[in-house]
Amino acid sequence: MTVLVTGSAGFIGAATARALLTRGDDVVGIDNLNAYYDPALKQARIDNLANQFGNRFRFEHVDFSDAEALARLASSHDFDRIVHLGAQAGVRYSLENPAAYVQANLVGHCNMLELARQRRSSHLVYASSSSVYGSNKNLPFRVEDRVDHPLSMYAATKKADELLSESYASLFRLPMTGLRFFTVYGPWGRPDMAMWIFTKALYAGEPLLLYNRGEMHRDFTYIDDIVSGIVACLDGPPADDGASKAGGSHAPHAVYNIGNSNSEDLMRVVDLLEEATGKKALLSPEPMQPGDVKDTFADISAIERDHGFKPLTRIDQGVPRFVEWYREYHRL
Repeated sequence: MTVLVTGSAGFIGAATARALLTRGDDVVGIDNLNAYYDPALKQARIDNLANQFGNRFRFEHVDFSDAEALARLASSHDFDRIVHLGAQAGVRYSLENPAAYVQANLVGHCNMLELARQRRSSHLVYASSSSVYGSNKNLPFRVEDRVDHPLSMYAATKKADELLSESYASLFRLPMTGLRFFTVYGPWGRPDMAMWIFTKALYAGEPLLLYNRGEMHRDFTYIDDIVSGIVACLDGPPADDGASKAGGSHAPHAVYNIGNSNSEDLMRVVDLLEEATGKKALLSPEPMQPGDVKDTFADISAIERDHGFKPLTRIDQGVPRFVEWYREYHRL
């Protein structure tokens, strides 16, 4: 089977492509390799996959928000299932450049829905985000909770993606699964995420900026666990049987939280990074940033029930693994 993976030069996209290739699937990967963070890291992920899997991994430099470029790709590659992980990421950057989020996350998502409809794909799995919960105060976050009050443009686009997907599932009976990711970390991670930022600061002897004075909790989820959930969902498309799905749809459209189901104190992560790096952190307490939320915590009962998802990696295991990779990548 050949699977199309968007955002295949990204953190989660490259890891998902690797898992699919390892189990024997072929992968067509697309990415626009933009400069939101260092394109050299994105290219290194692509090169790593190409070197290991040869022509079973076919990469195309394509921006999926460009409908004509996407149509050309579709005409030259045969694939059925789609894992749509590409997006303009980042909560804080959405305050600076909202147009990038409209183009990638709204126009681009619509293009991917239309591609799946035209190809009559047997399943489209797409990335949503825990940020859709916004100002929700009920912990843990449940997929049944209302998510009508996003705190950032990024969160608003991800909620809009869920609504657009619901309309396509209802109108065209297109099987789809949306995954609300919770703070993913691990080897080959993103430089704009706290784990990387803190590790870089520790090795550089620079202050760690602790927003909300470090009084925050995150459901840190290790990359291998996230990927196992993506693949399990890909293999189990929601049935078009009129039954209620996770998230409440009666169309073939399910929405799941995918996290570790442990809300970790941010300062616990700092302690683990200090231990793994052998460096003492210089702490710089800062006010809360616009668009951020204080706590995240995933109720994963729905994805456990429907797909047997069970995260296996504790934070005290995952943090040292990330630091080990970081040192190797930067040759420290």
